[in-house]
Amino acid sequence: MSEKAEILSEASTFILLALAEPLHGYGIIKKVEQMSDGRVRLGPGTLYGALTKMVKKGWILPLPVENGARRKVYKLTTVGHAQLQSEMARLTALVSYGKAALLAWQQGRLS
Repeated sequence: MSEKAEILSEASTFILLALAEPLHGYGIIKKVEQMSDGRVRLGPGTLYGALTKMVKKGWILPLPVENGARRKVYKLTTVGHAQLQSEMARLTALVSYGKAALLAWQQGRLS
């Protein structure tokens, strides 16, 4: 990836994760809700604003509409996959540092 990866919002991270398979907008909303156990609920305005931004950045692509279908289907690009990998690495490091800090705090408090 030529430019520095961005730190993603939780909603954007879930949208990219949902697009591990091509989906239309409503499918993305349902997949995000399922993956987050109902904790993240995307409204249409939030979703389509994020999708527009992601298309402009080259992270996702709308697929050609078939046979007059009304729903636009989106898919993750190689650039989007790299962005998602970068975000997953960032979050993994955050969790690792967080666990170490909590453990250090616990050990200091318990001794």
